[in-house]
Amino acid sequence: MAIYHLSVKPVQRSKGRSATAAAAYRAGEKVTDERTGEEHDYGRKKGILYKEIITPDGSDITREKLWNMAEAAEKRKDGTTAREYEIALPSELPEKERIELAREFAGKLARVQGVAVDICIHAPSRDGDSRNHHAHLLATTRRYEGGTLGKKSDFDLSDRDRKKKGLDSRKEELHALRAEWAYMVNAALDKAQITERVTHKSLAAQGIEDRAPSVHLGPTATALERRGQQTERGDLNRAAAVPSQERAELATLERMQNGISAARQQARAGWRQMQAAAVEAERQRKRQEVERQRQREEAERRQKEAERQRLEEEKQRTEARSLFARYVRGLGGTAEQQAAQVQRMLTAWEQQTAQERAEILAEIRQSIEQRERAQNERQRSRGPRMGR
Repeated sequence: MAIYHLSVKPVQRSKGRSATAAAAYRAGEKVTDERTGEEHDYGRKKGILYKEIITPDGSDITREKLWNMAEAAEKRKDGTTAREYEIALPSELPEKERIELAREFAGKLARVQGVAVDICIHAPSRDGDSRNHHAHLLATTRRYEGGTLGKKSDFDLSDRDRKKKGLDSRKEELHALRAEWAYMVNAALDKAQITERVTHKSLAAQGIEDRAPSVHLGPTATALERRGQQTERGDLNRAAAVPSQERAELATLERMQNGISAARQQARAGWRQMQAAAVEAERQRKRQEVERQRQREEAERRQKEAERQRLEEEKQRTEARSLFARYVRGLGGTAEQQAAQVQRMLTAWEQQTAQERAEILAEIRQSIEQRERAQNERQRSRGPRMGR
């Protein structure tokens, strides 16, 4: 049956790990750490079926350059230089389709988070489960842009900073990511016309009470178990095989032991909710005050704009009246007739659009200038009058 597995682990300096060493081991290559001078050589490692670095913009970069950049970008002694996603690939799928499935998931991580993803697909161990096809996706914790690493990706921000950006908590995003991986696996199985399906949900969420979940052994525990040495994680998996009645009794005892801890957690959660509600109320009050201030400023701006338009229109009306009066004086008639004619022209002018008004004033100016030039020409043609 198809197996679901997706785990996310940070590569932290505080735990003695480095991105260069992790990348070298998973890719089976030699990578020199420029920060420490260490040479991580895993060139003899077998079982690497496929490896590729996927960037958000599709650009190429070498493995050694990428992970030395990641190490150089982190200044803290306890900094997280990379984040590893380990996924189980369905053994029911052909190798080519397993590779495409892993590449699709890595590409989605790169696009959504804006990070570079180093994907390495490993074959099952010769001494282990032949169905254990899996991939290691080593992702940068900083956004990859133009061949450089910039700010921290949204996934690697603290929950406080994520909340400021309107994002869900990292735990909620991880849950959504697990669901997305299950959907992608099932879509690949369906495309291959395979009836097996996987789910990211826990056994309890699936309503399965008579089977306990297994524990991921990890490389160290797996190696010890293969040599016949029992480990704590192996014991937990063996305990999952006891009869359901015994498991129920053990579960009851465990629930009793965890009762006090659960009550304390519930009380702490209630206190955090109260604090969060108070913070949200204060944030809402500040938002409302900012909005009221914005509305006041907008009202003042509109008022000033209206006054400016009124003054501009009054200026234009005065200019128009003056031009119309000059024009009408040249037509002759009594003062009363000229005043009435000016008023009629002004009324008709005010009923036009802004562009039409400008055109009318331009025509009136041109007409007045032509008339005044003609008068000047007539006066010059008569010449000076000679005295007797």
